[in-house]
Amino acid sequence: MARDRTHQDAAEGADHDGAFILGVDLDGVCGDHEAAFRSVVAAELNVDPATLGPQESWDYHAWGVDDEAFMRIHRKAVLEYRMFRTMPVLDGVAEALWRLSDAGVWIRLITHRLYANWGHQVAVSDTVAWLDEHGIPYRDLCLLGNKPQVEANAYVEDAPHNVEALRATGNPVIVFDQPYNRSLGGLRASTWAEVEEIVLDLVVAAGTSVQGQFTGVEDPTGRLRSGGG
Repeated sequence: MARDRTHQDAAEGADHDGAFILGVDLDGVCGDHEAAFRSVVAAELNVDPATLGPQESWDYHAWGVDDEAFMRIHRKAVLEYRMFRTMPVLDGVAEALWRLSDAGVWIRLITHRLYANWGHQVAVSDTVAWLDEHGIPYRDLCLLGNKPQVEANAYVEDAPHNVEALRATGNPVIVFDQPYNRSLGGLRASTWAEVEEIVLDLVVAAGTSVQGQFTGVEDPTGRLRSGGG
């Protein structure tokens, strides 16, 4: 699925030739998946969300959710709780991505939200609605699991297995800091301001020109409604 949400007037025939492509994950990078899923798990297990500790591993066994229960609860999270529509957004995502887009970076969102054989229509429509609501710009939206198959010059990712797979193919990966990925070395950012700084350094190192930035990034949702900068 591809959709130009940065410069609507250039949507048809848009070409990324020569642009620095940034592959950006959604869950745990743009949206607070832990907080969203925590509230669903708490409701399903009938416990206080505060009793569920931080997600320190990639699975949810510490929350009393084994792999089979995860699939069942996550299905309800997507289809009944509409988690992909209501997930909290992480601070500074839209503003940083707008500035990077204005600087000439091609934003390619990559997410593995269709890994189960159910709810694809809800998952996709809620994802797009969430992106629009929070004013997050993007040129492409790729929904797939094997991220090394997606062409990008650099990536922002939180999942340890994805970071390792991407780096194994020689891709620069910025690890978006989460408790479950702190064993990984290399580039790391804990805020979107840090991501933006690292990406601009990578753009310059790649020899790609950095364009002048537009005004109006203070209101990302307003920029979407007005069709871009």
